[in-house]
Amino acid sequence: MTIMQKTFKKALIGLTLSASILASNTAFSETILRVGTWLPPTAAQNSVVWPTWAKWVEDATEGRVKIKIEQGLGHPKTMFQLVEDGVIDASFSYHGYVPGRFKLPQAAEQPGMGVGAEAASVALWKVYDKYFRPANEFDGLEVLGMFTHGPGHIHSKDPINSFADLDGKKIRVGGGVQGELAERMHVTPVGAPATKVYEMLQQGVIDGVFIPMGEQKSLRLNEVTNYVTVLPGGMYLGSFSIFINPEFMEGLSKKDREAIRRVSGLRLSALAGSAWDGADLEGYKAAKEGGVNIKRLSKDDAMAKEFAKLTKGMDQVWLDSVEDRDIDAKAALKELREIARAYEANMKSASN
Repeated sequence: MTIMQKTFKKALIGLTLSASILASNTAFSETILRVGTWLPPTAAQNSVVWPTWAKWVEDATEGRVKIKIEQGLGHPKTMFQLVEDGVIDASFSYHGYVPGRFKLPQAAEQPGMGVGAEAASVALWKVYDKYFRPANEFDGLEVLGMFTHGPGHIHSKDPINSFADLDGKKIRVGGGVQGELAERMHVTPVGAPATKVYEMLQQGVIDGVFIPMGEQKSLRLNEVTNYVTVLPGGMYLGSFSIFINPEFMEGLSKKDREAIRRVSGLRLSALAGSAWDGADLEGYKAAKEGGVNIKRLSKDDAMAKEFAKLTKGMDQVWLDSVEDRDIDAKAALKELREIARAYEANMKSASN
């Protein structure tokens, strides 16, 4: 081999090594944040919330952190543990699936709020941040956001003209305040994740479900229900949290931790609530297209008045349940409703 050939070979090897090192550095500079989800791809959380937040995170960290969505990870109640154990880095779940642990956020679920998901979600985040955080119910997790789904309604195979029509009926309930409502309505509660509802209705395992309107589309309930009974303001809201593994956060630079928190919190909570409100509008359309009979009650209807009587005292039930949390629960509940209703009023004013 000539001196020229040897020189060229050394230069080629040097260039190859430099390219490899550059590629390696590029690969290691990018962190993948694995987000676990359990709802179908069509659900608002998967079609709107995660993709939007992923873009926010990528932009805020200048591409150093990217989101990877991992689908179908099982029962939603396991998400808390999967994130705590580091099996996935972040997720979301419904508080009612883990009875006894997350009592405080269920303040937002109580009947009588009379607002949509965005207003309730903004209020829930603010009240969590001010009142609930010190109670440390989320020990082992870092909370990135709080939100609610839209008002829950009665979706059924048969018409519901009074609560007597529900007496003894097998109704799927998702936990949380729904359990208290089921007891007061004398239904036979059937526990199951939302993803199982279609199958249970189709097979006649249940007669109906308490769930928001969006599931007429995302869970295709317009194929297996004939009626939706809509009480004024809805029967309840369902509360969720979005959370991340603290060790994952500690593994990031301070700059990237702060960037992720900056696009989370109130901003992420409002995004989630807005997306679930949007899903409810799509659900109404899907129900009408599927020939589902939607019965909207006014506050003067006998069933609405019956519901008001039936739910009397539920605030106190929640207040009693959180006595051991060492927070001013009464003030928190009052402020939650004030914030939510003011936000809802501003939204309506801005849209007019």
